[in-house]
Parts: sequence; C-alpha cells; structure tokens
Amino acid sequence: MRGLCFQENHSGVPQSEGCHRLNLMDKIQNRAANDLAGKKFAVEEANFSAFQTLYTLAQCTPDLSTVDCASCLSNAISVLPICCHNAVGGRVLYPSCNIRYELYRFYNNTAAPAPAPPPSPPPPPLPPVPTTSSSKGSSRTIIAIVVPVAVSILLLLVGFIFLIRRSRKRYDAIVEATDASQFSTPESLQYSLSLIQAITNNFSAENKIGEGGFGHVYKGTLQNGQEIAVKRLSRSSMQGLEEFKNEILLVANLQHRNLVRLLGFCFEGEEKLLVYEFVPNKSLDYLLFDPEKQHMLDWSRRYKIIAGIARGLLYLHEDSRLRIIHRDLKASNILLDRDMNPKIADFGMARLFCADQSAATTKTIAGTYGYMSPEYAMHGHFSTKSDVFSFGVLVLEIVTGKKNSSFYQSDGAQDLLSHCWKNWRDGTPLALLDPILGNSSARNEVIQSIHIGLLCVQEDVDERPNMASVVLMLSSRSATLPTPDRPAFFARSKTESFPREFQFDASTSNSMPASVNETTVTELYPR
Repeated sequence: MRGLCFQENHSGVPQSEGCHRLNLMDKIQNRAANDLAGKKFAVEEANFSAFQTLYTLAQCTPDLSTVDCASCLSNAISVLPICCHNAVGGRVLYPSCNIRYELYRFYNNTAAPAPAPPPSPPPPPLPPVPTTSSSKGSSRTIIAIVVPVAVSILLLLVGFIFLIRRSRKRYDAIVEATDASQFSTPESLQYSLSLIQAITNNFSAENKIGEGGFGHVYKGTLQNGQEIAVKRLSRSSMQGLEEFKNEILLVANLQHRNLVRLLGFCFEGEEKLLVYEFVPNKSLDYLLFDPEKQHMLDWSRRYKIIAGIARGLLYLHEDSRLRIIHRDLKASNILLDRDMNPKIADFGMARLFCADQSAATTKTIAGTYGYMSPEYAMHGHFSTKSDVFSFGVLVLEIVTGKKNSSFYQSDGAQDLLSHCWKNWRDGTPLALLDPILGNSSARNEVIQSIHIGLLCVQEDVDERPNMASVVLMLSSRSATLPTPDRPAFFARSKTESFPREFQFDASTSNSMPASVNETTVTELYPR
C-alpha cells in the first residue's frame, strides 16, 4: 500500500499561508509523537487569517515509538506542499500515520487527549529480609540461570526490532518515492523492472553511456521507438536513495525546454531507476574539455548554451510554481540535445523553497568544489545567488575552454576566476577566449559573456545579479552593465589538495531575509 494524499475544496490559498500551515503541522507533529498518554494523537487550532481558524489533526498507530511516529508524520508533512498546493483542506494518509487540516472542526472536542494523570506516590519501602547462607546459595543459582536467559531474550528482541525497522524504512522509502505519481497518472511515471531490463539488455556494458557519483546510465529504446536514458542508482548508497526521491518529487513536476525531462521511475527490490529523455550529445564537459571534441562547440553554439542555461535557471528560481535551488550546477550536469540545446540535469541536491523564502542555512554541504559560492562552502548559507555564482563559473569555463577545478596558469593566478579577473582588470579580456575559436568569434558577445560571468562570481551576495537580470543582459545587444568587483577566492596553496565533490545529506534549513538586486547601468567594456 502506498501513502495516499487527498486535497479538498480549492480556493487559491497564497503560498505564504501555505508555509504558515506547514509551521503549524510541525508543532502538532511533536505533540502527537510525544503524547504521554500513549495514544500518539494530537489536535491543534490556530488563527489562519483575521476571520478563519485552521484545525489540524495528527495521529500515529500506538505501536510506533516516539522517533518512528515523528519520522512518519514528518514524511507526511513534506508531501503537503506538493499534493495539497492551493488547497484549503487536505489529508495525507500513510499506513502507520496520517495528518489532516481543515477550516472547520472536523473532529469532536472529546477526541482531544486528556492530560496525563499525576504520578501515584511510591509504595513504602519493604523491611529488610534477613539472609542466611542457604538463601545466598539459592540466590546465586537463580542469578546464574536467569541472567543468561534474560541476555538471550534481550538479544533476540534487539535483532527482531532491527529487522522490523529495516523493513519499515524500505517500505517508507517506496511510499515516499511513489508519491510522485500524484504529479501525473501512475501509468505515465512507473516502469516495470522487467521492461527496463529488456530494453537495456539487462544493463549490459554495450548499453552503458555514462556514470556519475551515484551510479551508471544506460541507453534503451521503448517499443514506440522513443530513446531513453536509464539512471541506475547504486544499491549501497543511501545518498542515492535521497537523490532518487528528490528527483522524482521535483523534476516530475517541472517542464522547460532547458531542463532534462523525467519520464518515469522504477523501484523494485533493491533497484532504484530513473528514466529520462535520451540526450544524444552527452554532457557539456564531455565536449568542452576534450581537445579532440572542442571544435564541435564554435562560439555561436557556446553563446547559445550560456543563454539556455540562464533561461533554465530563471525558470527554477522564478517562473515555475516551485522555487528550486539546484545547488550542484556544473558542466557535467548540463546535457546537450541533437541541436546543442542545453538541459540542466541532476536534481538530487536541489532544495525546494516556499514562495516567500529566498535563502536558508544547512549544517552539511552538498555540491562540487570550484562551483560552490564562498558563503555556502564556508558557512552553509545557500540561496538563488548560490546558483548564480555557479552559473558565473560555468560561463567563464565555456568562454575559456578551461576547467576551473584543474586550472593552473603561470601568471600567478591559482584558479580560473583570478585569471579572468586579472585579464579583465588589465584590459585584455579577449586573451581569455579559447584559442580553438580563433578570430571568428563575435567580439562584443565574448566580452559581454566574460563581464556577466565576473558579475555572477562577486564575493558580495547582494552585488550578484539575479537570473532575471542575467537573461536580460544576454538578450540585449546594446545594454550596458555594472562594473564587476573582485571575485571571491578560496585561499589555498598550490600543493594543497581538496576533494573534488562534497556529497552529503541535506539538513533542516532556516529562513533568512531576501536580498534585492538593484543593478545600475554603466559601461560594457572593462575599465
């Protein structure tokens, strides 16, 4: 059985009130999980607006522990922004718990749990019993028999609990993952394992077209002739499971020409599979950083790729009904279709924001070194401007044809950003252009792209443009741009080594104030 989600009377609830609703849900989750009466039940009322009251109910089956009840209710609450968007009333029902909210009292007042009775006074101490040598011997015999039996029973009980929790976690993972079928019909999203095995020749090496941090990618062809790419997540990676659920819940509800399209998924046994549209020209890094393939990317194609990535990010940040921070934008996560149109891929690290939230903080870091903004890498602060920073690094890589993570230059620059800044400051931006492009490139477009890239990697978050401004800059041939400040640098020696990728699970985020970009208009060329 999967988790079921019901939404009732629609009447256009603002998303800011949706976040208020989720805060109330978090409160009632704690009350239900810590119910002293053991009923694992709680109700809560709060002012929803000046004229309306919001009534909520949370309940777990009594056999759940406090931790398991809180986990089950947390999973149910996480589905609410998706299944019950713009709904006044809604309910998420799992096998072991359920949560519901309405604008009317749908429960009886007597259903609310009564306060726990005061503890009874302790019994009076018993008088000491005189001991004899015979009673001491009997006690030793009893202890010698009882202790091993008790230890054996305890070990069996611990093993049984471990098996039960393990099976429950697997079941909950399936429930959470398959909740993505609410975005579309189940038939359009769910693929059988036998079908995928058949079209990939049982994941043969001949059908393998790539691999990433969480598994391999295989090519297949459906019966209707449509080519697909199957991402097979590693069985041993718990992060892979988180990525699996994240991509289904996010990508299945996003449609844009510059985002890779998720066609469906499969979760059977130990297999976790994501089915995407097939993109024939692989990833951007496959062409951009290979000396034998760089010639396939002339300047017009590179400029088209830059503009397409910008439009895809603008859709994620502003134009979709969900505000999404990608958090791992890099060349290997940009796929190219037959016409070299870019498609942003790999949303395993992405985070979903409410409409009135613009930034958050995490205690763990997820992303790739060299593309992460300094405030995120050092303090865990991430926002839409974190993606803007990654976009700026990517733009400079596309212009120069050089990879930031393995950059070395004899002019004293230790990374690509400092190298680009040095040439911009010295008035020689065209020296940055990939030599393979020769003199056939549009001079103004090259300088404009370098200019935008440097604006995006500025250390001050508020000075970076938002993606709406970037798209406007790229589409305008006559607009003048603000002068960029010195980019952010990560201080390190040439012998110091860093892991290329940071892959950790995301933690709870906290809301932070929004930053507003007030871009002024100055000269296009460097000064």
